[in-house]
Amino acid sequence: MAFEDFYRLSAHAVITDDAGRILMLKADYAERHWGLPGGAVDPGETLIETLIRECREELGCEIEVAYLSGIYYHGAVNSHSAIYRASLRLPARIVLSEEHSEWGYFTLDTLRPVQRARVEDCLNFSGKVAYAAY
Repeated sequence: MAFEDFYRLSAHAVITDDAGRILMLKADYAERHWGLPGGAVDPGETLIETLIRECREELGCEIEVAYLSGIYYHGAVNSHSAIYRASLRLPARIVLSEEHSEWGYFTLDTLRPVQRARVEDCLNFSGKVAYAAY
């Protein structure tokens, strides 16, 4: 990869409710998929700064970051995604940004295969960061 080539990097949060379901947001852009809170790194940001900023923008509330659980390459969009375990800082009231139309908590079996694999790695974290390519 040359210095001038285009490349993406993002950070996303696995946040669960008391029942262990995963917080997902429905995008109002592209293919309108459900996905984890988070987004693209801005110039000059660290991954943690990105995660905190994106969650604040998308959820309207603050998060507590526990750990980095995995880094995944997605060939279809030439991007790496860092996945973190996080929780909503209480008291939390979710207020979505204009980028998302809905939010909800979902069980693992309802997630798309790649999303499920990343979330399972996060929830089963043993202290070793997971790596995979899709």
